[in-house]
Amino acid sequence: MGTLVGSQRIFSRLVKKSFISGLHHVSSGTAPPWGVRGLSVSNASPGFGLLFDIDGVLVRGRHPIPGAAEAFRKLLDRDGKLGVPVVFVTNAGNCLRQERSEELSQVLGVQISPDQVILSHSPLQMFPQFLEKCVLVSGQGPLEDVAKDLGFRNVVTIEAMRQAYPLLDMVDQSRRPRSGAAISVSLPAIEAVVLLGEPVRWETSLQLILDLLLSAGRPTEWSAPPPYPHIPILACNMDLLWMAEAKTPRFGHGTFLLCLETLYRKITGRELQYEALIGKPSPVTYNYAEQLILRQAMERGWRNPVRTLYAIGDNPMADIYGANLYNRFLQSRCRDSPGPHSCQSVLVCTGVYSYQGEVPSDPQESVTQTVFHGHRDFKFDPSLVEASHVVRDVGEALELILEKEGWRRSQES
Repeated sequence: MGTLVGSQRIFSRLVKKSFISGLHHVSSGTAPPWGVRGLSVSNASPGFGLLFDIDGVLVRGRHPIPGAAEAFRKLLDRDGKLGVPVVFVTNAGNCLRQERSEELSQVLGVQISPDQVILSHSPLQMFPQFLEKCVLVSGQGPLEDVAKDLGFRNVVTIEAMRQAYPLLDMVDQSRRPRSGAAISVSLPAIEAVVLLGEPVRWETSLQLILDLLLSAGRPTEWSAPPPYPHIPILACNMDLLWMAEAKTPRFGHGTFLLCLETLYRKITGRELQYEALIGKPSPVTYNYAEQLILRQAMERGWRNPVRTLYAIGDNPMADIYGANLYNRFLQSRCRDSPGPHSCQSVLVCTGVYSYQGEVPSDPQESVTQTVFHGHRDFKFDPSLVEASHVVRDVGEALELILEKEGWRRSQES
């Protein structure tokens, strides 16, 4: 599915699945009638949820962004727990949720649960038809652990494939096999490719992934012309760039995808097709976040239905585009439907987007960029990269949101 329309079809099918069937009572206000200790009675059940990006909003690389921890204290109840439903939505994916939640807990000084962390690959659990297939996983970090945590049963890594077929990886001369190296055929046919994040050796991953796409998953069995459509690809994280400690943004997984797409088109004359694109700005990821927000509200016993989502991010092409795209979906959903009615985008200037000069006094002032850094399958629409609000940092973002919602901690001692 090489267009946004194709991605929307996947999303439409997913939201009809049974994983949201039990949420009607969650968002209709029928949760148990207890409040949150330490909050004023009228504010004990917040009617909104918060979606935070991490890199460029809360941290830059391994360093906390100044003021982030202080800002989060505004959300705590008297027991030191978050008084509103919160999830952290990041396009990072080369780790486990447990690791990321522990890092956030330390940075923010608030206990963050793994269930509050959405990594780029977390929504892969919504594609059970692939969990039993033999899949190649690409990325870095604990790939096999990540894949198994997601439910995949039969996983092959790039390194395992390279060892099984030593004659395929030939760019780095120092890694070329000695003459006479045999080709192993011990691996089963690869039935799908799962791209979890940017790999370390791009030339190796690009070569081996293309070998699979051009051979129907059997790199020792070639046919002419190459099979089309190729075996399914599920890609996580479309960010072209991301913000770390360097002064300018760094390459993201979207850059790797661009290389893969370009090579495939150059070799075959056809477009690379994705079974699914996951991670921001995909509506699949935002719908997954919505479900976790509603689940938190139910588990905490908050009675007010969650009607507004606020997505706070630093990347117009991922965070803002995705939030605005999901807002369109929510606006098209029946007003009587349970769950949020809107998703407002809040752009901070501490990461990929850095406003040149003063932050506009009007938080709705235009920040449209002339160069589209979004993924090929998400067509450029200027209105989708226009944030609902533009603020300096996460502290100002929370001040704005809490003011709009009329939500304040009780000043009772």
